[in-house]
Amino acid sequence: MPAVGLTTLMLVLPLPIFCDGDACVIDRQAHNGIRRWLDNFDRLILCMPELPAADASADVSPLLKDDFGGRCRLVRLPDHRQPVPFMKVLGTTTKQLDALIDESTHLCFAIGGLFGDWAAVAALRAAKKGRKAAIWTDRVESEVLGFTASQATGLRKVYWSATAWAMRHYERLVIRRSALGLFHGADCFAAYAAYSPDPHLVHDIHLSEDSRISPAELDAKTRRSGPLSIIYAGRAHPDKGVLEWVETLNLLAHAGVDYQATWYGDGPQFDEARRAVSAAGLEGSIAFPGPLRDRDALMRHMRAADIFLFCHKTPESPRCLVEALISGTPIVGYDSSYPDDLIKEHRGGVLTEGNPVALARALETLAKDRERLATLTRAAAADGYPFTDVHVFRHRSDLIKAAS
Repeated sequence: MPAVGLTTLMLVLPLPIFCDGDACVIDRQAHNGIRRWLDNFDRLILCMPELPAADASADVSPLLKDDFGGRCRLVRLPDHRQPVPFMKVLGTTTKQLDALIDESTHLCFAIGGLFGDWAAVAALRAAKKGRKAAIWTDRVESEVLGFTASQATGLRKVYWSATAWAMRHYERLVIRRSALGLFHGADCFAAYAAYSPDPHLVHDIHLSEDSRISPAELDAKTRRSGPLSIIYAGRAHPDKGVLEWVETLNLLAHAGVDYQATWYGDGPQFDEARRAVSAAGLEGSIAFPGPLRDRDALMRHMRAADIFLFCHKTPESPRCLVEALISGTPIVGYDSSYPDDLIKEHRGGVLTEGNPVALARALETLAKDRERLATLTRAAAADGYPFTDVHVFRHRSDLIKAAS
């Protein structure tokens, strides 16, 4: 049973931890998340699927047993995303999750899958025990998988479509049986709120107050001239619309607009996107340098850009849009509930129909009206101002405590 008077949050994430024996590393932003959760709870039981250390990216931080004054306990779970391996470990892992639920005063489970989704398993176990748990999501996983199915053919299309259908019903079942729904961004909220007994729109960001664009930087940015500076940061993936991003910029070039555009990130369509740039003869205007692991450097580039251009194709809540706003960089891209909600107060961006023609037209208009772009820049900084890690983690923590 939990220690009397102490708050212990059990947090189950789909994000993996990478280990070699007792030496483990974790995504750098997730490491910051531990710190922020411990601002609000006395102890944290962190449950994550384990992968080999060799699979880790460069953007990680070590997670040691004595970090955070011993207040964070790491529980490594098996990483099995296929039915047979998952079923083999389901019984033993469920018993382990049961014991951890009993140890904890508060429960939060970040669902996002089907087989191997230990957060969903834990949520159903908590409901069976009569415990009040929070569900957290940052994208509509079943619709993302449905988009993947739409890009496939043959048996792969059948398999992914069936999996997306099963996942959609599983998500709703888990959300209905949980006391609290924490849905990151308006797209997730719109998709899931109807199934939760107590839904809330929340956000997730790992930037401190120091990441905000300074007043001096903002003033200088609004007076800048020259080629339009355009940026994106994320995976070169079909659901990010990377090829439509290139097509939008191709149309912009044909309209006679001078610009420099950079996409930071890698992914399955990285090489294809580079070939599209080459085929359009735009190597001098569009760069795909790959991922930038130095987050401080990436944020400097974000603050230096005039526009954050995006072509997102699926309902999710990518943090990159918030990172752009806090940098005073207007977001310009395809309309959906999530970006529209982010700029609802000051309209620090322009949202269009989901096609390159409409998006290129909006960019052309801004390139020819620098006064309007300057206004959008100030509005973006105002829209991004409230989004700091301390604020958003306190908000979620207060909701979890109130529901328990």
